[in-house]
Amino acid sequence: MEWKNRHGDIYTFTLQEDGSILWEGKFEYCRVMHPTVYKKAYQQYRKDGGNMHIDTFREKIHEFRYKNGECIGLAEIGKKYYHLIHSDDKIIDGIDPSGGPYIKVHQDLSWLGEEFKDLYVSTITPIETGYRIGTYGKYDHLADGEIIGGIIYRTKN
Repeated sequence: MEWKNRHGDIYTFTLQEDGSILWEGKFEYCRVMHPTVYKKAYQQYRKDGGNMHIDTFREKIHEFRYKNGECIGLAEIGKKYYHLIHSDDKIIDGIDPSGGPYIKVHQDLSWLGEEFKDLYVSTITPIETGYRIGTYGKYDHLADGEIIGGIIYRTKN
């Protein structure tokens, strides 16, 4: 499948027998995203007596303080723990070539066409001609389970 971005660059998406997708094209100008790791920051926050949930902590650590409408720096949580977060540059969780398309982990790839219906991105790995996109199916999480009485779902042992 070929996809033309807003700059006229052509990208090809080729579904492989193993379910992965070869994404090839021009990646000269491209942002590569890596997941942010909050583990050390959150552990220290909890050791210091903090009790907010990790999801709230992830939001609060990025908040800024303002005075008279002007940003004056990170809010208290960020000032204290921001230095403990980092990006895991061994994992790619998003690729954004100039002009698109932006593709990220867990993204539905149905927009590429019928051949890619119900496929989601699991991994993104660089290859010589672009990227290999590992995929999983929309309903794969149900594969190793059983339905009891038509309502209850449990994993098989």
